[in-house]
Amino acid sequence: MNITIRKERPEDYKITESVVQNAFANMEHSDKKEHELVSRIRETDGFIPDLSLVAVNENNKEIVGHILLSAIKIVEGNQIAESLALAPVSVLPDYQNKSIGRLLILEALHKAKELGHPSVIVMGHPEYYPKFGFQRASLWSIKAPFEVPDEAFMAIELREGSLEHVSGVVEYPSVFFE
Repeated sequence: MNITIRKERPEDYKITESVVQNAFANMEHSDKKEHELVSRIRETDGFIPDLSLVAVNENNKEIVGHILLSAIKIVEGNQIAESLALAPVSVLPDYQNKSIGRLLILEALHKAKELGHPSVIVMGHPEYYPKFGFQRASLWSIKAPFEVPDEAFMAIELREGSLEHVSGVVEYPSVFFE
């Protein structure tokens, strides 16, 4: 299978949303509305088109996966640090466990670093994301704005030391809570 990762295009949006919906259809810890979140994020100032990527099966030109990194803030009093949220990463069920999610994450992190972003925050599987360098966000005194297990709320520095003097609560756009 030959997979290519490329920037999502506006004409991909409906297909991408279907991929996201199908990817989460049987997930235990899902509200089954991740595709709606993707659509809402695209309407915010935090949407970064260059960090909305799709995985394409080159054999049949089908979009089989998607990842989205969007702008967030880490706030401590009047100190504000810019960061990115990785949410969601999606792969069609028939293509899961074939390293497509891995390819999407690696390319998204590479692209974000290339664009000069300092860090990425993710809420996800504590066994999976550390493979990419994510660590507990609490190591930097970064907290979620809601109750979440410490090991599931993680961060990664895209530039060494970029979180060294950062602490506070992650501020997600309101569309994350609709």
